[in-house]
Amino acid sequence: MNAFWTWHPLGDLFEIGAGKTMSAAARSGPDKTPFLRTSNVLWDEVDISFIDEMSIPERELSNKLLRPGDMLVCEGGEIGRAAIWSGEVETMSFQNHLHRLRPVGEGVEPRFYVYFLQSAFTQLGIFEGAGNKTTIPNLSRSRLAGLEVPQPEIGEQRAIVTVLARVREAIKMHDQGVVLAQELKRVAMQTLFTCGLRGEAQKETEIGPLPESWEVVPLDALCTSTGSVDLRSEGSRKINYVDVSSISRDYLRIETTSSYILKEAPGRARKHILTGDIIFATVRPTLLRVAVVPDELNNQVCSTAFCVLRRDSKMTARNFTYYAVQRSQFVQQLAEIQTGASYPAVTDRMIKEQPIPLPSLQEQHEIVAILNTIDCKIDLHRRKRMVLENLFKALLYKLMTGKISTGQLDLPAVRKKREEHCRGTIPDLRDPDNTQYMLYLKNITEET
Repeated sequence: MNAFWTWHPLGDLFEIGAGKTMSAAARSGPDKTPFLRTSNVLWDEVDISFIDEMSIPERELSNKLLRPGDMLVCEGGEIGRAAIWSGEVETMSFQNHLHRLRPVGEGVEPRFYVYFLQSAFTQLGIFEGAGNKTTIPNLSRSRLAGLEVPQPEIGEQRAIVTVLARVREAIKMHDQGVVLAQELKRVAMQTLFTCGLRGEAQKETEIGPLPESWEVVPLDALCTSTGSVDLRSEGSRKINYVDVSSISRDYLRIETTSSYILKEAPGRARKHILTGDIIFATVRPTLLRVAVVPDELNNQVCSTAFCVLRRDSKMTARNFTYYAVQRSQFVQQLAEIQTGASYPAVTDRMIKEQPIPLPSLQEQHEIVAILNTIDCKIDLHRRKRMVLENLFKALLYKLMTGKISTGQLDLPAVRKKREEHCRGTIPDLRDPDNTQYMLYLKNITEET
């Protein structure tokens, strides 16, 4: 740890307040007040996408409200998880499973302690065993107050916050970029698979309006047969085995595979051989998972929980079928025919009987090019986010242990913000329209 920092119990630096306990009376009482739960408090972020409410008596309300700048720390769940309340909602309270921390004097930057707790609990392990020894671990007020934390000079606290907060904001930029690109893809798919690219008049079909020149064919007409392998004949060869957990729900691609040393397998264990195919999960809740098999997994096998679609190269452009089965209309078609109450599923045959739109081969190529460009944009945001996430973790560890100081970081945008902290001209983090703020995010993203 940094040998130049002084250390104090957290309770000496902050006043620690208790939240309101949810009860039947609070649930049904009048004049309800919105409140935060532990599920709303993430690391360095408060999620207000869902806010519950409860009745809090007037005599208690003033002591149970949050102010902008309050620090919230989770008592249960992931104990110690912390974030700053920024005042997004004018009136907000908090439940008793959260602790509210307010500085008791000068020399304390609350967000620095959010980052210190994150490092201490997730990287350094210095607060292991801090929770009470109960069936469900919890961090009581007394234990929280007794945690020893550093108190660097206030300028250094703010400089560290500047560095880490800007990387966090850059991460959020890429999260927003992914969301926007996904929405663009959704709208593009709806338009491309309904109107096409030639400005043609439309006709009504069994799957909705389509350009006049397009056909409607069963999926099976666009796919060739797929092989299978009897695992009993594979001896002790080590192979990669792809199951539905291997496919990311969001990324729509294979991220991991399991390796198996095959010796014996029952006769029913027959798996598909993969050769650049599209694999489509057939069992809920993974029915939406679809991926193109990468070259490195060719000639390996996958679970029979997949329908394997091998394109007919004479009829379809590469990846056209991949995008066609991602359409919301296609997924809805499958939802309407799935069977089974406990584990709803569709069979290979049911999938391959489903009708899909078929434009000319040239128009297929053009549609694939558009959607592939959007997918590349989504993937670029995700890869940049991953780099930034790794950068944040490295900076968090090194700054909190004193292995580096903010003065050693040669990022011009960060250095500029550190100087602004000293001059007291920091843009408001809660003002997303601030020009300097947005320029900073752009700069740090490009530098990273």
